[in-house]
Amino acid sequence: MYQYDVIDHEFLADRAAQFRDQVARRLTGDITEDQFKPLRLMNGLYLQLHAYMLRVAVPYGSLNPTQMRAFAHIARTWDKGYGHFTTRQNIQFNWVKLGDAPDILDHLASVDLHAIQTSGNCIRNVTSDPYAGATAQEVDDPRVWSEVIRQWSTLHPEFSFLPRKFKIAVTAAETDRTAARAHDIGLRVLRNAEGALGFEVMVGGGQGRTPYLAPTIKPFLPAARLISYLEAVLRVYNRHGRRDNIYKARIKILVASLGAEEFARQVEEEWGKIGEGADLPDTELARIRGSFVKVPFETVAPRSEVFEAEQTSDRSFARFVRNNVKAHKQPGYAIVEISLKAPGATPGDASAEQMEAVADLAERYGLSDIRVTHEQNLVLPHVKLDDVPAVHRGLQSVGLATSNISLISDIIACPGLDYCALANARAIPVAQSIQDRFADPDRAEDVGELKIKISGCINACGHHHVGHIGVLGVDKKGEEFYQLSLGGSGAEDASLAAILGPALPADKVADAVDKLVETYLSMRTDGERFLDTFRRAGMAPFKEAVYADAH
Repeated sequence: MYQYDVIDHEFLADRAAQFRDQVARRLTGDITEDQFKPLRLMNGLYLQLHAYMLRVAVPYGSLNPTQMRAFAHIARTWDKGYGHFTTRQNIQFNWVKLGDAPDILDHLASVDLHAIQTSGNCIRNVTSDPYAGATAQEVDDPRVWSEVIRQWSTLHPEFSFLPRKFKIAVTAAETDRTAARAHDIGLRVLRNAEGALGFEVMVGGGQGRTPYLAPTIKPFLPAARLISYLEAVLRVYNRHGRRDNIYKARIKILVASLGAEEFARQVEEEWGKIGEGADLPDTELARIRGSFVKVPFETVAPRSEVFEAEQTSDRSFARFVRNNVKAHKQPGYAIVEISLKAPGATPGDASAEQMEAVADLAERYGLSDIRVTHEQNLVLPHVKLDDVPAVHRGLQSVGLATSNISLISDIIACPGLDYCALANARAIPVAQSIQDRFADPDRAEDVGELKIKISGCINACGHHHVGHIGVLGVDKKGEEFYQLSLGGSGAEDASLAAILGPALPADKVADAVDKLVETYLSMRTDGERFLDTFRRAGMAPFKEAVYADAH
């Protein structure tokens, strides 16, 4: 992973010290909450329903064991013993006391972490493929380009107060594990017909009350021109983005109102004014590439007798391999996904003990590399096949061996009304009720890939618009109801879900999902996922299955 230098260390220490002084002035009453609010938000500190919440940046979802242990220490010392991993590959601590926040930031800075650019109208933490550096699909390591964007955007004077928050995702593989088209800017690394490295640039995606998928505004941008082109995009947005209406302030509204072609024209015009002088020098790109420590793979046999024998003798391990173990580019290695979606668990939560266990496993078996996924899980990207059984046993010992990656119980859910001041309804209990309904692992495997995504309000932090089944909490005269939608995808086949019908009470949601699944199973052909069957058959049979009794 990327190694911070002395400039990074000094910056993080200075920022933490600055915030300590700001907190002290707030606690003594020298500044009001209104004066303090923009200062705390610049450091990732939100005031939620019951307590302060601190959102910590995990740049492009990449961690080392020392950093994961720091999260465990924070959870145990200053929170209630756990943390919540988010769809932006960050971690949130939901029960922080204001007076403790400076100590937490100091502890984070000591391990090269911070909470900068996790809030406010700025370029947020850049997200990327959790399989980066491990998958044979990738054209280039997307973390390098994510780090380029991080260094360029951090405290950039022109982009520190945008019309609205701004999110960028970078992918470099055929399989999109970043939901690139659901971002303000999605970047896909590719090579053109001549073999030159570049980017497909997608601009204007987003969810919330008006969801859009980002159109491609530049099919091929030479890699060397990335920074100046991004600056042109941000300048056009900064100039025209709405500041008078928060609901129309995101770049997706601007792109939709101008049209992708006109927006692209204006970006090209602005890009011409900027010129190549704003681009990243080759020496800087080489410095950033060189700051990523080369992974010390060993030369091992491409097959492992230990790995294969364990699958034969242990059914639970065989199931774990089928669902949680993925192909690696290096012979004799595997990518191991760790589900944070055990039955009855809060999606994305991990206890201090679990975080420490993952850190230990990464250190012993995973070349000290850990990733956070967009789908609120963890990844050990580099594990020898010989060591996968030991990793599985270690995960079992702390309740992290659930074998359900991309299955129906691997649910994305926002914190909802249990924590969030913006939510209309709870999301966590609904996720748990669906998990309970599909707790039988054989049934879940028979259903196959099915991505359920739950949001507690229209802000769509649970990404319900791009769920195969999306669930949106709504408030109806003080009661919590849930609107179901079908057919969304945040992957390379991106699509927005369509509303199924009238909202349902909380106790009917799991029943409705069950009916949707049974309808799918009755209609699917060989090899069809739920999403494939829906796209082929349309909405009608699914709607009939859920609402037939209401007729």
